[in-house]
Amino acid sequence: MSDELRERRAEAEDARAVDAVAAGGLKGRLQRAAAGPLAEAQQTFNDTMLRLADALSTRIDALARRAEAAERRTAELEERLLRLERRGGDAPRTVAAQPRQDALPDYFAYEARMRAPTEEIRERQRPYVELLRGHEPVLDVGSGRGELLQLLREAGIAARGVDADADMVAFARGEGLDVQQADLLAALAAGADGSLGAVTALQVAEHLPPPVLTRFLAEALRVLRQGGLLVAETINPASPAALRHYFADLTHAQPLVPETLELLARQAGFAEAELRYLNAPEPHDDRRISEQLFAPLDYALIARK
Repeated sequence: MSDELRERRAEAEDARAVDAVAAGGLKGRLQRAAAGPLAEAQQTFNDTMLRLADALSTRIDALARRAEAAERRTAELEERLLRLERRGGDAPRTVAAQPRQDALPDYFAYEARMRAPTEEIRERQRPYVELLRGHEPVLDVGSGRGELLQLLREAGIAARGVDADADMVAFARGEGLDVQQADLLAALAAGADGSLGAVTALQVAEHLPPPVLTRFLAEALRVLRQGGLLVAETINPASPAALRHYFADLTHAQPLVPETLELLARQAGFAEAELRYLNAPEPHDDRRISEQLFAPLDYALIARK
């Protein structure tokens, strides 16, 4: 229900209460007798208007949901058409070394449908721009459709990306981004010691089985210069809403409890590690229920060499 409808409904609710006439004696009884039919008619009118307002708000909400779904579907189809236009060559569909990464026959279509349009993802990732400023060059592993790379390019921050999926690479290159098809471990292994200012891996860590994850953290530490940053955003398993998205993707290896990822980063040799919780949904009235059912959907590990 819109805010305006809520206000109008509250006004109608208030109008239902007819104050009793304060006067006593015969005069008071006559006044109440005269006002009674009018009050009853007013209450009937208010009840009718409330029912109409409820029915109208229900219909508006349904139309808004349909419009939102249609808008998301249109954005999805536009991205998939762009992918088809940009696809070319004989590159393998995926070069990811870890198992299960070819579990979905069309991972790009999955991302377009199940995650969010590129514009929405860019807004979610915008806070990373200032965090990464001064930490050039940036290597974005699992760069996907290139949302973070676009933001960094606009901010004048030198960055490049790697992704195992050929369609993701083709789409990002179509945006004029520097992206190569490569497995993330192979890409990191090719980097010289201390050659990078930052390594970003947004919604990547949950795809990596434990041995690959620990190797990834060790390789990221090696290629970072002193004071360099690792930013590893992943799904927060404390949020039931986020877990739905986790289990929807068949290429995921395991959810990562925040403290587990922080501990692994410290064991890999990072001098500092902190957790930042991201993308909280709308709050709920009950604080305890909000904390349990409406926890932030994601979190990011920010580790410093």
